[in-house]
Amino acid sequence: MSWAGKILRVNLTDGTVKSEPLRMDWAKLYLGSRGLATKYFVDEVDAQVDPLSAANKIIWATGPLTGTMASTGGRYTVVTKGPLTGAIACSNSGGYWGAELKCAGWDMVIFEGASPKPVYLYVNDDVAELRDASALWGHSVWETEETLKKLHQDPLLRISSIGLAGENGVLFAAVVNDLHRAAGRSGVGAVMGSKNLKAVAVRGTKGVGNIANPMEFMKVTAEKKKILAENGVTGQGLPAYGTQVLMNVINEIGALPTRNHRDVQFEGAKDISAEAMAAPRASDGKKHLVTNQACFGCTIACGRISKIDKTHFTVENKPQYWGASGGLEYEAAWALGAANGVNDLEALQYANVLCNEQGMDPISFGATIGAVMELFDMGVLTKEQLGVEAPFGSAQALAQFAEMTARGEGFGKEIGQGSKRLTAKYGHPDLSMSVKGQEFPAYDSRGIQGMGLAYATSNRGACHLRGYTVASEVLGIPVKTDPLSAEGKPELVKAFQDATAAFDSAGICIFTSFAWTLADVAPQVAAACGDEFTLENMEKIGERIWNMERDFNNRAGFTAKDDSLPPRLLNEPAKTGPAKGLVNKLPEMLPKYYAARGWTPEGELTEQTRTRLGL
Repeated sequence: MSWAGKILRVNLTDGTVKSEPLRMDWAKLYLGSRGLATKYFVDEVDAQVDPLSAANKIIWATGPLTGTMASTGGRYTVVTKGPLTGAIACSNSGGYWGAELKCAGWDMVIFEGASPKPVYLYVNDDVAELRDASALWGHSVWETEETLKKLHQDPLLRISSIGLAGENGVLFAAVVNDLHRAAGRSGVGAVMGSKNLKAVAVRGTKGVGNIANPMEFMKVTAEKKKILAENGVTGQGLPAYGTQVLMNVINEIGALPTRNHRDVQFEGAKDISAEAMAAPRASDGKKHLVTNQACFGCTIACGRISKIDKTHFTVENKPQYWGASGGLEYEAAWALGAANGVNDLEALQYANVLCNEQGMDPISFGATIGAVMELFDMGVLTKEQLGVEAPFGSAQALAQFAEMTARGEGFGKEIGQGSKRLTAKYGHPDLSMSVKGQEFPAYDSRGIQGMGLAYATSNRGACHLRGYTVASEVLGIPVKTDPLSAEGKPELVKAFQDATAAFDSAGICIFTSFAWTLADVAPQVAAACGDEFTLENMEKIGERIWNMERDFNNRAGFTAKDDSLPPRLLNEPAKTGPAKGLVNKLPEMLPKYYAARGWTPEGELTEQTRTRLGL
């Protein structure tokens, strides 16, 4: 049963670290990672808790397939109540940290309370202790990782930490591991900072050896890796171009949100696309993209490693940014680029690097800049307030805002509160392109109707990774549906949301779902954990997790009124492209979605649904 069977409970107030057995009855019902950590969280934390108070908890969790030979088995999640949204927050990350924790013999780490001084948790197999992090406070993620590896004389130490953004209370601060992989959304890094917790450093040498049926597991994982290798997306597109393969595709179908969703197509998309990253630059003849990179156990390798042009204005006097580093992925390239009308690839990479270095979510950061630029365009915000001229398309403003926000300087402090709070302060709350306070990712829901419903109902605020109907509506996976039609989308969104919850909780990457369905995941989990993990059971686990998250949000004060979209998407038709003349049809889809979920017309769980799912 490939759970380690143990969790660490860390009381930061008291400075204690204790081991306790994993609740196996819960593991059977919620699997691991996202599902199991959320079960622990909602059972132990009042839904009304202030996210930045000591009473909030924050949990790092692996899944049963994390650290195994299952493809992409390197994922972990960070679960808490998010300060950006006030809703349940669960941010997922790749790299090597998750597998390291599992190989040290732990499924999960629960942090309670708040430390009176900066600390980090050091884990070396069975040894786990809090240590002073005063010397690390005020330093970047990169500096923290380098310092801890030298301090412990262990280059293989894996570190999950915050930079200045988390320390300074940026509400979209991320938790970063392996220099540029991140549990990025909802402000989990700000919760970490509020607890004076700088880092979690882990070394694991035990491995994962308690597979239920080892021979069957080796056989079935090999079969499933073959499916990934032979698939056009996971075997060709993602390794060659990464998620950036979508930039030109989404632009062509008229669903690339541009200039704070004023437009649905960006004339500069080709300049910031995957193809542009792979082409020689005019300035020095070198390619922006250096290579691709894989996370632990991954056979897809969608990660990007890039180099900025040394002569570019952002770095010409900053040699520390000249080396190869984590490169742009689609969501970041969109948020830093099209969302602001910026088509300067090198400036996008500079802002992206700062997000990695200081631990910020580039989606919320970039989308908030889009709102700032629109307010500047309207004359609501001025150069005197901002510290820089900030028209749409200004690469200089983007770069300067990234520096200011990461450091918590000047107007950067206001940007760090996210677009919902910022636009409300300046009298235009309708200009925040967000749901439940979290900014949209890179798909305009006038051109991809199902994504509007997925955004509106996402338990962690606007998110593409809670129900990626783009797979069906654009790519035809697993079946092709019409992106401009609302017909059948409530059922499609529910199916994607439930399946995603199960994928996440297994401890594998959601990108495998371009080639796999739950019918491919279930036999891997069954071979690792036990025969009871049938396809039917996995589907029910996913649905149970979704409803548990929804129930927490309802108790936190969220209602059906929060399952909405900004007026712009509901009232202002798309100006160009295939969706020209269309708005999102959320009012038509939402009641049908509630019915499909077995909820009341007010969006709350019925007693029948609770009983059926064992909640």
